[in-house]
Amino acid sequence: MDALKRTERHEWILEGLDCANCALKIENGVSKIEGVLDCSVNFVTKTLTMTTSSDQKEEVFRQTERKVHRLEPHVRMVVKNARGRLREDSRSNAGAVQSDSTEDCACGHEHDGEGEGHTHEVGQHAAHSHAGHHHGAHGKQAHTHDGHNHGDHGHEHHNHHAEHEHGEATHAHSHSHGDDGHAGHTHDHGTDGMRRMIARLAIGAVVAAVAWWLPVEGVGKLALFLLAYIIVGGDVVLQAARSLVRGMAFDEYFLMTLATVGAFAIGEYPEGVAVMFFYQIGELFQGIAVNRSRKSISDLMDIRPDYANLKTAESVRRVSPEDVRIGDLIVIKPGEKIPLDGKVIDGKSHVDTSALTGESVPRTVEPGSSVLSGFINTNGLLTVEVSKEFSESAVSKILELVQNASAKKAPTEKFITKFSRYYTPVVVIVALLLAVVPPLVVPGAQFADWVYRALVFLVISCPCALVVSIPLGFFGGIGAASRSGILIKGGNYLEALNHVKYAVFDKTGTLTKGVFRVTGIYPAGDFTNESLLETAALAELHSTHPIAASLRESYGKELRADRVQQYSEISGHGIQAQIDGRLVSAGNAKLMEREHVVFNAAQQAGTLDEGTVVHVAVDGTYAGCILISDEVKEDAAQTVASLKKLGVVKTIMLTGDNRTVAEAVGRQLGLDEVRAELLPQHKAEAIEQLSASKKTSDKILFVGDGINDTPVLALADVGVAMGGLGSDAAIEAADIVIMNDEPSRLVTAIHIAKRTRRIVWQNIIFALGVKAVFLTLGAFGIATMWEAVFSDVGVTLLAVLNVMRVLKVRSYE
Repeated sequence: MDALKRTERHEWILEGLDCANCALKIENGVSKIEGVLDCSVNFVTKTLTMTTSSDQKEEVFRQTERKVHRLEPHVRMVVKNARGRLREDSRSNAGAVQSDSTEDCACGHEHDGEGEGHTHEVGQHAAHSHAGHHHGAHGKQAHTHDGHNHGDHGHEHHNHHAEHEHGEATHAHSHSHGDDGHAGHTHDHGTDGMRRMIARLAIGAVVAAVAWWLPVEGVGKLALFLLAYIIVGGDVVLQAARSLVRGMAFDEYFLMTLATVGAFAIGEYPEGVAVMFFYQIGELFQGIAVNRSRKSISDLMDIRPDYANLKTAESVRRVSPEDVRIGDLIVIKPGEKIPLDGKVIDGKSHVDTSALTGESVPRTVEPGSSVLSGFINTNGLLTVEVSKEFSESAVSKILELVQNASAKKAPTEKFITKFSRYYTPVVVIVALLLAVVPPLVVPGAQFADWVYRALVFLVISCPCALVVSIPLGFFGGIGAASRSGILIKGGNYLEALNHVKYAVFDKTGTLTKGVFRVTGIYPAGDFTNESLLETAALAELHSTHPIAASLRESYGKELRADRVQQYSEISGHGIQAQIDGRLVSAGNAKLMEREHVVFNAAQQAGTLDEGTVVHVAVDGTYAGCILISDEVKEDAAQTVASLKKLGVVKTIMLTGDNRTVAEAVGRQLGLDEVRAELLPQHKAEAIEQLSASKKTSDKILFVGDGINDTPVLALADVGVAMGGLGSDAAIEAADIVIMNDEPSRLVTAIHIAKRTRRIVWQNIIFALGVKAVFLTLGAFGIATMWEAVFSDVGVTLLAVLNVMRVLKVRSYE
């Protein structure tokens, strides 16, 4: 393929990213770099994700580093490894990211060897990138690893060059968090940082109170208030000055500094200090709320095991799950998480699967049972043989999916990003006009009065509430869904669930249990029940289809593989094989017609609608048929009814099964339309026809078991794979994966989507409404700077608290 069309996805952890505004600035900045096709920054997970064309990536990395450093000098880019986790290995691991570097971007001036550590960070970008080509309806990517390994030397050169580019700015901005240099907006304080902040605010408040009560006037009063102001808000002013130097004027620090310095300039000293004081208090509370919200989301996904008990010949020792290899034995004690996927070889216990499936009923496991990482062993002692390395285990895949979900933003998030891009400059221009025009035009208007109003206007204008609460809302929704055993691969799919008007279902394994049982044997000619069943079971010996499994199970005796030659599956028809030298055809009526086998349908006419019929012919002669039945899932009918209540206008079932069986299931479940006897390509055509006839805003949801439905999952607006637990094909192909086999989880997913949208829009309307009221009051001189700060910080705080409601996992009927 042409190199220009090759795209790669890269991910970094942005260490020190502490606010949503910073995330937004970085996202907007990096998006504009030439060669960046797509960029997304999630401040909840502190992750920068971008897609680049593979031939430009080295230059793009350099530019990205430079841009991030210019916008937020305290933020450090650290590469994520291929499985979405920060590497924490020792230095000896060549592919590792150094994790012991200092807080800031490039503090090589202060620490020996720091440049080298930084080189590792940049030097591994290409090695950890995902290369792939765009394909499919959603532009999904097939991720393959692009194993270019660049020499350290080349990267050292590149990195020193980058350091020279940054020059003194790097040195100047290496403020340590020990000084709480960024405390004004740090949502990532440790307790120490918070204590220091509270102490500073207390001292500042005392100095301001002294200045207020002491009978000092003139310079003495100004000096005291100035001291209080520096103690309380010095870091904000410093940050604003840095923003200004970097040409990033319109951020929160700048607006606050402008407003409070302006208050000092017009002689309102107490107000200048008080506004900064309340702003910092508000930020502190907002930081706590955001941290709590972040923690709630990470707790929802806290399924990652911390250790594994590795069993060796001599002993059992505790190791990291990454250090366990396939075939190793691990011991899981009662109450412990199962750290890796594997098979139980000793012990019997109940396991709690709720972290992965949302199911509350424990599952019994015994020797021979498969277990997945993330299950919790409740009572017995288990010995498990590991079948997958940690990076390929269920937990790793789920965590990676949920964390990467932030890269696919919902339209509402994109709208807010665009909105804030234009909103702040417009507000600053309006404020400027408000300060300058009325004193020149209105007779008797005081310049100081209108400057004050303009400053109030600026403080109110911060779009913080929206920028903070909306990503939290969508990420919270995805977290809540994952807790219910529903993996949603992006905010865009979560939002799309609100607009689903057509629900299309596969039948077997989705609406029905996919557990087939032989319920009738009808031999013809010289065949007996036993010989017909044996012939059919031998023909289906190598097939993985559930019907084949049910035939083998029903026969129940040993089948010798050497009796079967020239086995071939005929898609949508059945199977042909040479058995003991005779040509056996086993499949549906279409196969019999194709092979020109004459059979009398009348004898099974009465039983056709009870299940699937497998016809058998030997050497072109009809040998009889076997009836196989599949049960409908208990909650399937309820799911269809609930979807109708949620606004789905049409429910359709697509199946390869015969028409009579399909229509019987359709009637039982209350489906609007049933299309039967379809080959896989016909299912895809049915989705394409539906897409062509629907309104653009209406979405098509397709639900399948993910094994043979990959093309259809990709074609639908929202592809849902049912029973994705352990099915890699389903997890790769679908946009939403329901981890267990209950169709009713689909209803839960739509409820979570509707609830998330409702809460996000409550925040948008509330924040913009309050802003509009206070901006108007500020412009007319009714609102003072105190109200302005309360409206800015208060609204953000309430918005974040409101968003935390998304995280409550409810059961939906």
